[in-house]
Parts: sequence; C-alpha cells; structure tokens
Amino acid sequence: MNPRRIWAVARKEFIHVFRDWRSLGMAIGIPVLLLTLFGYALTLDVDRVPLIVWDQSQTTTSRAFLEGFRASRYYSFRGSVDRYSAIEHSIDNGDAVLALIIPRDFAAQLDSGRSTAVQLIADGSDSNTATIAIGYAEMITHAYNQQILLEHLQRAGAQLPHAPLDVRARVWFNEDLESKNFIVPGLIAVIMSMIAAVLTSLTIAREWERGTMEQLISTPVKAPELIFGKMIPYFIIGMADMLLAMAMGAFLFHVPFRGSLTLLFGMAGIFLLGSLAQGMLISIVTKNQLIAGQLAIISTFLPAFLLSGFAFSISNMPTALQYLTYAVSARYFVTLIKAIYMKGAGLESLWIEAALLMVFCVILLSLAVLKFKKKLT
Repeated sequence: MNPRRIWAVARKEFIHVFRDWRSLGMAIGIPVLLLTLFGYALTLDVDRVPLIVWDQSQTTTSRAFLEGFRASRYYSFRGSVDRYSAIEHSIDNGDAVLALIIPRDFAAQLDSGRSTAVQLIADGSDSNTATIAIGYAEMITHAYNQQILLEHLQRAGAQLPHAPLDVRARVWFNEDLESKNFIVPGLIAVIMSMIAAVLTSLTIAREWERGTMEQLISTPVKAPELIFGKMIPYFIIGMADMLLAMAMGAFLFHVPFRGSLTLLFGMAGIFLLGSLAQGMLISIVTKNQLIAGQLAIISTFLPAFLLSGFAFSISNMPTALQYLTYAVSARYFVTLIKAIYMKGAGLESLWIEAALLMVFCVILLSLAVLKFKKKLT
C-alpha cells in the first residue's frame, strides 16, 4: 500500500467530514446524548422502594420493628393504611410496591415468647424489584428476630451464645455497590460500536449515490488504500469520542478508573478498527446510505446492548444465545473495559479477550478489502 495515496483519500474524507456539519455533529453529539441519558436513566440499583404499613398492633414493640424499615435506605415510607382495600388501591396506582401488615397480637405474642406472623404483600409486576425488596425485608426481619432472642435470653439470665461463624464481607472493585460504576464503562463500548459503524456505513454508499465512485475507480488507488484512507478520519473521531466519554464518566458520573490508560486505548483502538471495518463492509455491500445506516444500527447497537454482557449477564441467557454472544465483538471489549476500569486488570489476565478482539478486527478488515471491487457493477 502506498502511504501517499492513503493520505490523499484520508484528506479528501477529512474535508468532507468538516464540511458536513451534520455528520460531525452526530459523531460528537450522539455519544454525549446517549451517555447522559443512559448514564442517569439506566440503573440496576434497587433502593427507596415505596412501602406502606398497616400497624394493627400500635404498640412500642411494633414500632420498634418498623423502625428497621424506616431507617433503611432501601425503603421509602409512604404512609399508613387501615384496611386491605387501601393496600390494593395503593399498589394498583403505583403508590407502593410493598405493604407490611402487623397483626393485633404482635406484641402480646412476642412478649409471651411465642412466634407471630407478619404479612408482606409485594407488587410482582416488576419481578426483579419485588424479589430484591423482599430479600431486604427478610434481612431486616432476621436482624429483629436475633434482637428479640437475645433480649429473652438476657431476661432469663442465660449466658449469651457466641456466634460460631463471624462473616465479614469485603467488597472489592465497587465498594459502594453502585451500578453506574459498571454501566458507564460498558456503555462506552456500546456507543463506540454503534457510532463507528454508522459513520463508515455511509462512506462508500455515499460515493455510489453521488456518482463520484467512478472517479475513484479511475484513479490508481487500490482497494485497501481506499478503505484504510476513508477509515482514518473516523478512527480519530472515534478515539476522540472515547476520550470524551471517559471524561464524562469521571467528572459527571464520578466513575473511578483503576487500570492502565495505555492498555485501555490500545484495546479501544483495536475494537474501533473492527467496528469501522464492519460499517465499511455494510456500505460496500448495500451501496445505499439509508439501508446502510439502518443495517449498521441493527447489527451493532442491538447486539452490543443485549448480547455483550453490558446490561444482562450472559450466564443467565438461554444456552443458544450464550453461544451466539461469541460472534459479538462487543462482548470481548465490554469484558476488557470493565476489567480495566474497575479492577485495574492487565493483559496477563485479559489476553484471551484481547486476542479474540484482534481476530474479529482482522476478519472484518479482510472481508471489507476482499468485498470491494474497483468495478462499476
């Protein structure tokens, strides 16, 4: 390949990019918009669950039990009710997700050393939220049970038992357990995949639609030189988007970065080349900007969002879909960027994903070069 011819094609594409303010605005504006929207809207944290209470006991014992729910950041107390119809109305209207019903003999049963039943009604429309909220309630109830047992033993003068196991949980890499710390890095991969493919999917198709492909074919520029020359401007734009997204993650969402910038940008460069080649391949095959743009979005954004492990755990998917994820290059980059961002992992533990990402990049680049023919038909 001749570097002068590659640069000539790149220079031509640079001029087009800077003259077409819509493409340049899309390249910069869409990542900012998507990262802002998804960064704030997409969260897997379950806290401040709306809770209503029907305290039929109205005793200091029942109020002490409820204090565990009031003090928890996982629940938002929305008031008291005095009948089941009010509970049904609140859940139907979405005013509450959980309803806690304490029986009249709650205090009397506990004071006498007997067990009592407390009813918890949950809105199962959102199964994930309901399951987690019920789990929180079970933990609060378990803690209250232990407190009551210890009080009974103290009143009886018995020696307090020692717990045989002392479990001390230590959270690594995401100490605050905030979902944004792993959503934002994965979102960067999704945005890069879509933007890169969409931008390059219009390049060759635009030449065919505007009738300038005949002029390019008549030049001594070879197919690899044309493809690499057209990719250079969008590679620079993509890396600029990567830097912008990282800045937004750090200053807007306060996502910590623990890894190597060199490794991250190296892996991002390989992934970006593969995504650009994918868009170029789509443009070569379709020769139509509208079709190419739509196909680029469908083939990049949806697989990267749904099948990369960004939003949904791959291990929880059906077996057939788990095998399908191996054909999605974003799967490997999402794994890489999350590990580098959150764990500070190095290439010694990520070499398999890095190698597979390189393989995808080489395959897509080769297909784009082989598919492009300097012919009018």
